[in-house]
Amino acid sequence: MKKDIHPDYKEIKVIMSDGTEFTTRSTIDTKDGVYKSEVDSKNHPFYNADQSFKKKAGQIDRFNKRYGKK
Repeated sequence: MKKDIHPDYKEIKVIMSDGTEFTTRSTIDTKDGVYKSEVDSKNHPFYNADQSFKKKAGQIDRFNKRYGKK
């Protein structure tokens, strides 16, 4: 590897939105070594029981099949 071209790779603590914590290594530049996530699999609609996004995507596909350009 070339010297002085790679970012620092250091240990950080990740705190998820539900309060769970884990330690990993990253190139993220944090002042205190802690990264707080606002979105994770427990509160994002794509991952949880709120399937309205998938339902709307299906409706859009049906509309495009019926009335879209061919």
